[in-house]
Amino acid sequence: MADKFDVIVIGAGPGGYVAAIRAAQLGLKTACVEKWVNKEGKTVHGGTCLNVGCIPSKALLESSHKFVEARDHFEEIGIDMEAPTPNIAKMLEFKEKVIAKNVGGISALFKANGVTAIDGTGKVTGSKEVEVTDHDGKSTTYEADNIVVAAGSVPVEIPPTPLTDDLIVDSAGALEFQEAPKRLGVIGAGVIGLELGSVWSRLGSEVTILEAMDDFLPMVDKTIAKDAQKLFKKQGLDIKLGARVTGSEVKDNEVVVKYTDAKGEQEITFDKLIVCVGRRPYTKGVIGEVSGSSWTSAASSASMTSAAPTCRASTPSATACAA
Repeated sequence: MADKFDVIVIGAGPGGYVAAIRAAQLGLKTACVEKWVNKEGKTVHGGTCLNVGCIPSKALLESSHKFVEARDHFEEIGIDMEAPTPNIAKMLEFKEKVIAKNVGGISALFKANGVTAIDGTGKVTGSKEVEVTDHDGKSTTYEADNIVVAAGSVPVEIPPTPLTDDLIVDSAGALEFQEAPKRLGVIGAGVIGLELGSVWSRLGSEVTILEAMDDFLPMVDKTIAKDAQKLFKKQGLDIKLGARVTGSEVKDNEVVVKYTDAKGEQEITFDKLIVCVGRRPYTKGVIGEVSGSSWTSAASSASMTSAAPTCRASTPSATACAA
């Protein structure tokens, strides 16, 4: 048995790293386990949000917004310049710098607050035990009075559009396009789909969004949704509501998507397709066989415990970090 901690947090995303820092600030001996590695093979903190989610997408949104501002509005306010062109390679470099700065900030906060960072994949193996397998395959078991599972989430995949290495991608893949696709399809008109659609529309793509729901942004106020829809259409996004995707085929380096709407069966061809139909809790391998615990690994569950209001398992020492 390796070191004993008051608290071990599995996952260093926005839920996990905040929990770990706060626990340490309250005087508890705290460790945070993280398996994420960057392109250089180095363990980094921040989870999806900082590495392939909120932060990099906002960086590209900012770059694309500035480009449109310069192209469409500088002249009217008295700034003369040659017609700007987007340099996507440099935009991607800027995105990586933003990621590195934010990730480095978390590591600094861990050091400043006395959080022990443990690299590897964490698994709850007992009521007060966490097994960590490092990137070389070596396993170490740690003891903790309290365990917080903050393993985050992963994109939902759907059978009609299995992901490929390049043509059919999830939200993370859409942040790595080396050029703006001429015809870009997006499945899902939620926050992520609209955000990525906006980025690539501004940079020159013809963007079509296929949304199965009949209403646009049904989770928000109707007036806000109506105004937002107008703005996205003004940006050039073709938003098809009530369009349920039924299948896809990759041929000749294109993606042919089949869907049904009020008019019946339809077909549309894209150069790239982004699948943004939501996210689900990441539970694979996080919870081992813990005797007497009510942990579940149901990927469709909103919480990983049966006691959703408190996010606790039947084992009192174990808590899930819920959205």
